[in-house]
Amino acid sequence: MVFDKDDSAGYLANHMARLFAAALTRRIAPLGLMPGQFMVLLELWREDGLTQRDLVERLDVEQATMANTLNRMERDGLIMREPDAADRRARRVRLTARARALEAPATEAATEVNARALARLSPGDRARFPEMLQAVIAALRADR
Repeated sequence: MVFDKDDSAGYLANHMARLFAAALTRRIAPLGLMPGQFMVLLELWREDGLTQRDLVERLDVEQATMANTLNRMERDGLIMREPDAADRRARRVRLTARARALEAPATEAATEVNARALARLSPGDRARFPEMLQAVIAALRADR
């Protein structure tokens, strides 16, 4: 059996992810954001006050990667970290006013990238595409 990257779901998903990230980077860079920061902001816009551990689990990234991202975000005035009242070892990550103000333009940029990327799909395929991706993600998470 010959491996053909053009028929490989993993190869194609990785290629697609890199193209999505590049397109998103171009759209959010004028806002002073990078894709890694945007992922964190999406979680905090949904639920402010998460811990670093919460973010690592939700975003499937390494602890060290998250620590570096949060350090940059704090430096850039997007977040602040405060002690957790229930656990002195933990710190809660809170959005700043600057980060809250970026929600609308950043999510609009991501929406535009998604729309452009999926424009060639039929309406039915566009609706099923996220569900299919979620099923693949769930399968890969189960294998860990």
